[in-house]
Amino acid sequence: MTPEPAASRGALETALRDYVQARSAALLSARKILRIGELDARALLFIVDNPGTRPGVLRGYLGITAAGVTTLTDRLVDRAVVRRDLDPSDRRMVRLTATIDIGAEPWSALTRFDTDFASAIAAHDLAETESAAALLSGFTRSVTDRS
Repeated sequence: MTPEPAASRGALETALRDYVQARSAALLSARKILRIGELDARALLFIVDNPGTRPGVLRGYLGITAAGVTTLTDRLVDRAVVRRDLDPSDRRMVRLTATIDIGAEPWSALTRFDTDFASAIAAHDLAETESAAALLSGFTRSVTDRS
C-alpha cells in the first residue's frame, strides 16, 4: 500500500527535524568536550576550511563587529588553535590559519557527525542522493528567498 501524500510529507518533515536536532546535539557535545563556545567553533571551522583568511572575511561570515572578531581571534590565538600571520603582500593586514589538525582527536569531534553523515550518503544510490539534494535545495530556497 502506498502511503498517503500528507503522511509522506510529515515523515520527511520529521526526518529533517531529527537530522537538525542530531547535528545540533553532536556539535553541542563536541563543544562541551573541547570547552569552546558556539561562535568560536563556527569561526574555527571556517578558518580550517579557509586557511589564510582575513579577519574581515571572518567577521562578514559570522556577522559580528570588528571588535568582536578581534576579541574572538584573540581567544583562539591564546588557546593556540589559530595563528595570525602577516600578509606578505600587505604587511598591515593579517591572515588567520588554524594550528590544529581538525581530523585528529579531540578536534575531530567538531566534524565527526558530518563525516559519518557523508559516509552514510556515500552508501546510497547516486540517483537517489541527487534527487534528495535537489529536493532539499528547493526546500531551502523556498524558505530563505523572501524577495
